[in-house]
Amino acid sequence: MWKFRYLLSLIPFLAAISPASAMCLDNDAACEVELGTYHIQRPADVEGPVPAVLFIHGYGGSGMGVMRNSGMIDAILARGYAVISPDGMPMDGQNGRSWSFNPLFAMRRDEVSFIQSVRDDAGQNHGIDVDQILMAGFSIGGSLTSYLACSTPDAFAAYAPISGGFWRPQPEECAGPVRLFHTHGWTDGTVPLEGRVLRNAELDGVSVEVAQGDIFRTMEIWRSTNNCTQYRADDFAIEGYYWRRSWARCEDGSALELALFPGGHIIPQGWAKMALDWFEAL
Repeated sequence: MWKFRYLLSLIPFLAAISPASAMCLDNDAACEVELGTYHIQRPADVEGPVPAVLFIHGYGGSGMGVMRNSGMIDAILARGYAVISPDGMPMDGQNGRSWSFNPLFAMRRDEVSFIQSVRDDAGQNHGIDVDQILMAGFSIGGSLTSYLACSTPDAFAAYAPISGGFWRPQPEECAGPVRLFHTHGWTDGTVPLEGRVLRNAELDGVSVEVAQGDIFRTMEIWRSTNNCTQYRADDFAIEGYYWRRSWARCEDGSALELALFPGGHIIPQGWAKMALDWFEAL
């Protein structure tokens, strides 16, 4: 019965879109835009435009892989949010997908344009309130989230990278203030808090290190971007699994918080609730 009511709630906007677009809603089929594909689920029994979490997968993952993280997805849907999960580019000679947003990687696609086209398509065809989207991502997906927040801070309402930030050389400045909540594992060995060197690469004929950035330096960049008046955090909290610190004396309309947890390179337990509580309190 709930499925019947849910389909009825979709009629107002499904009637205006193509059969191909309707087919990719809430199933394994991928939605297509010019630069790539994405997956989407809406919360059941919710009519009209809904807010969303646009979640960027990690290295070797996929949009469909994100949708199979039932614990996280069910928690987001239960809060009345849709979930949008774009697909990275297939990796040459390897399974899985990844993202190209750094000149030290193979620049195979304009990822900022792609993600924004996914946002627009979801708004036009699937009843998403594009002004109420939290962009989040894990690992290299967290890096893409950070770079997009830096270059186009107004593209999404807020940003929530997990276990991924800037790469060296880290940006010297960003385009404008952001609302951002960074989450990271204290014992992360894949993307350590201090970063790590992965390999060497050639850029403009010069050999350079491909190295992750320092997360504490990343937070310094965000404090500068948000025009915070102090280096130190203004508020501290230990809430179960998480150690949290936030900066309040910053530019109006901005927001900045860091949450650490005693684990490694994972999407931590309770992240969806914590991130959405933060998002809704902005």
